[in-house]
Amino acid sequence: MLYGISIDTLIFVTGRNKRAIEDHFDQNFELDEKLIQSGKHDYLEKINRKIFADVKFTYVRQKSQNGLGDAILHARHLINDEAFAVLLADDLILNSPSCTEQLIEAYQKTNSTVIGLNKVPEEETNKYGVISSDDIDSSLNTFQLNDIVEKPENNPPSNLAVVGRYILSAKIFNYLENLQPSIGGEVQLTDAIKLMLADEQVYGHIYEGQKFDCGSRHGYVQAIAHLAPGVLGE
Repeated sequence: MLYGISIDTLIFVTGRNKRAIEDHFDQNFELDEKLIQSGKHDYLEKINRKIFADVKFTYVRQKSQNGLGDAILHARHLINDEAFAVLLADDLILNSPSCTEQLIEAYQKTNSTVIGLNKVPEEETNKYGVISSDDIDSSLNTFQLNDIVEKPENNPPSNLAVVGRYILSAKIFNYLENLQPSIGGEVQLTDAIKLMLADEQVYGHIYEGQKFDCGSRHGYVQAIAHLAPGVLGE
């Protein structure tokens, strides 16, 4: 959830057999004590990062995989009327400022829902949700959207695809709550945003950064190869 330009609460929507995520962000007091006794205070700082000191971690269980829209609805009682960020873990985006920080800045300027976008080859537009806008030729990276077409088979409205980063107004819940399942019997966030476009201004922002699709084997290996030298200190 967003307060000013900071995020103070992280909400993980998980399914069965996903306890490793909760354990990863929990504090391991036994390990802490061993590191203190061994004098390895630098390792202690690495596993207990100060950046998370004032952040609250919350976990919500989605009993069945009914789509991204359904997952977001599961967190409604924790978000209330606040604007909030949605980050899909499959998309790893590296940059400083981060993609999410860039979208927050765009949200502060527009006071409206902002969707992260990146350019894709035209022959790959059928893999993504693709946006339509009258302002794509503008020199600005942020522009108002007219429509989103999910995985167009031909004649895509642009080469700008939706990535797994969003800053959503809490008004999105009004469209999600009565939304009927669509593709694959799932409640799609894209469908809710399409409905919102009829009543609200929605913006897209072309982020700056390097993206890895960790939902694919190729992208996952690419991300490891890119990050491993820095992690290993080479």
